[in-house]
Amino acid sequence: MKTQVLRAFAIAIFALGALFLPAAASAAPPANDNFAGATVVDPSGLPLNDTVAIDEATTEPGESSCGNFPAQTVWYAITPTSNGTMRATESSISYQLLTVYRQDGAGLGGLTTLDCARWYYGQNSTTFSVEAGRTYYIQAGTNYFNSGSMTVRLETVPPPANNNFANATSVESLPFYEAVDMTAADGETGEPACGTNAKTVWYAFTPSQSGSYTASAPYNGTYTTVAAYSGSTLQGLTMLGCVSYNQPLTIHLAAGTTYHFQLAGNSPGTASIQLGVAPAPNATFGYSPGDPSSLDSVQFYDGSSDPGGNGFSSEVWSFGDGSAPVTNPGCCFPHRFTADGDYTVKLTVTTTDGRTASNSVTLHVQTHDVSIARVSVPTAAKVGQSKVVTVGLSNTRYAETVQVALFKSTVNAGWQQVGVLLQYVPVRGGGRTTDFAFNYTFSPEDAALGKVNFQAQATIATGRDAFPSDNTFISLPTKVTG
Repeated sequence: MKTQVLRAFAIAIFALGALFLPAAASAAPPANDNFAGATVVDPSGLPLNDTVAIDEATTEPGESSCGNFPAQTVWYAITPTSNGTMRATESSISYQLLTVYRQDGAGLGGLTTLDCARWYYGQNSTTFSVEAGRTYYIQAGTNYFNSGSMTVRLETVPPPANNNFANATSVESLPFYEAVDMTAADGETGEPACGTNAKTVWYAFTPSQSGSYTASAPYNGTYTTVAAYSGSTLQGLTMLGCVSYNQPLTIHLAAGTTYHFQLAGNSPGTASIQLGVAPAPNATFGYSPGDPSSLDSVQFYDGSSDPGGNGFSSEVWSFGDGSAPVTNPGCCFPHRFTADGDYTVKLTVTTTDGRTASNSVTLHVQTHDVSIARVSVPTAAKVGQSKVVTVGLSNTRYAETVQVALFKSTVNAGWQQVGVLLQYVPVRGGGRTTDFAFNYTFSPEDAALGKVNFQAQATIATGRDAFPSDNTFISLPTKVTG
């Protein structure tokens, strides 16, 4: 009995003591879990690298992130002492969301979104412009509940060294190429612009030789322009030309004079510029027909191009036949060579900035021309008789190999081929001809028709006939009986 009483007393004492034991501690949210508790960042202490445990981070009513609803967030606030550009980066966490706001009013409702970075776009950092004396908030977090540590970095992004006209990068040798981070670039008061570009950097070049030079802004992920200026002060600049990205800007520069080139854009990121001696133009042309004769009007086609992008102020054609040169005829024009021979055709082009190029082609002009002078046929024939049909071919220019095809008329008013001959045709004057003799046996079909006509067609096998209209001849009819 005594033992039972002691045991009951011990249990009571233990239970009473348990009431006074401290409870197990639970993890607390980060100190900057809420907007009101944002970590205040001292601008003079940048860059900031803050690692925070995200396990117990929460969100508060009315909190969002670029249209999304985050699961866990922490906050930072900074009031810059000077205008500039900053970059915020979030790392070491999955499904991150990072948003930058400007404080334009009280509380969460007074925030204006400036930019955001989202994991599903492959982004974990954002850059933004700041004004001295204004407060900016950085909201870092995750789209889904996470555990572990998250690192937030906040840093100032310095402008490029050649952001201002006075600090233009000196181009010492050509070809020149440079890629530059335009994120923190801006414009100066009174700065001329090629379009509405807000971010600019400058380059200065003093050529040692007068000539044409080409600048361009190759596309490098941002849409940029490049402009060239003469003048020695920002207010005294005169624009010489302006082009968009990937387009060449070619201008004539004088030796010993300093010129300035402005690379400009509206977006953060890397832009590039290149400068070099202008390429020579390409003088090219074509013509038709490719085997011209003295009877042809040869059509010439100008295919010249200027990789410098300026085009041509002058195009001069000479033909080597004693005719006057033709200047600026445009794309296409005809020219006739009145005698056979070899002629040197030359095209010289001059760009608007003074670069020149030329191209020459030797045209072999040869006039091939044969004609059918006569087709001799019998006046009458009977079915089954074989008679000779003679085609007399005239040729006064060059010895040729000629094919003559012979056709006869049919009842349906068509023509049926009855023979083909191919033979050598020398040059003969005085009205003499070369004869092609065809043997033809008259048929019952010819007798049914009562008569037959023969048609001869001549084709030069070794060249193009310059006057083919006299290569066809139809004979007088031959009377045919049964």
